[in-house]
Amino acid sequence: MTHGDRVSTGVPGLDEMLGGGFLPGTIVVALGATGIGKTQLGLQFAQAGASQEGRRGILFDMACRGDSQSHSQYARKMFGWEMEAAGAADDVRLEGFFDADRRHGDYLHVFDHSGRRVTRRDLDDDAWRLWQSELAERLARTIAFFYGNFVRGVRRAVIDGVEPADRPGESVQFQLIEYIYHQIFLKDPDWVARDLFRQAFRRNESAVAQHVYDPKKVVCLVLATSHEAMLDDLISRPLGEGDLLSNANTILYLGKVREGHRLGRGLYVAKHRGSACSEEIVPFEIGEKGLRVGLQ
Repeated sequence: MTHGDRVSTGVPGLDEMLGGGFLPGTIVVALGATGIGKTQLGLQFAQAGASQEGRRGILFDMACRGDSQSHSQYARKMFGWEMEAAGAADDVRLEGFFDADRRHGDYLHVFDHSGRRVTRRDLDDDAWRLWQSELAERLARTIAFFYGNFVRGVRRAVIDGVEPADRPGESVQFQLIEYIYHQIFLKDPDWVARDLFRQAFRRNESAVAQHVYDPKKVVCLVLATSHEAMLDDLISRPLGEGDLLSNANTILYLGKVREGHRLGRGLYVAKHRGSACSEEIVPFEIGEKGLRVGLQ
């Protein structure tokens, strides 16, 4: 499923809808209700890195509500992939960071606590300040997770567990995604390393120079949950100015479609900037290996 310099989605039928796959160096958003198949899509995209880049992608889990995302179970069942969790979210060991045998994990659940609301309007002042404090504490672990994998050849990242927010600017999750995208994905690796090592950067400067990657080849797939379950409702929703959807290069909507007296699943490419793509609503199903698009 390789088309020139495109990045394969790993989903049968979807690369063709996108003119060959995702564009390198972009952010992609897959939006749909809980249970529609977003997590399977993300794992297929990550798995496809093994054949296209020689390294699987990584998964960054932002779930805060306590619902199990079942990433490990899905990965094992779909691909025989035993996901390796990164170290604790508040434990960042910088010594020996570039050692050949140092592993940075391919899965990180960044927030330890569950069952919590994530938007400012749902919280009192104390709870919001606690969120801000916890977010600041998690930044070092977040940078280490992404940077440590990128310098080892990973070129695709999946961000899952993103909850719907009427005002994205009031969501702690959207704040962190903005940071990741602008301060990690778009930054020169040297500056990402400076943010990570801080006072210890000079001691690691030589190793940093030897571990350079091209951020323009990295693709970030964000899996976001919507209030809307029906595909028609997703298609009719406006793209808010300045929110995650308006900044994404590619947007995929996954939702329920009515087929006579039953409901099926449908996928629609809402945006794919800089490339021709299908404007059809295409049915898909979920099997043992994940999504398959364009049923006969």
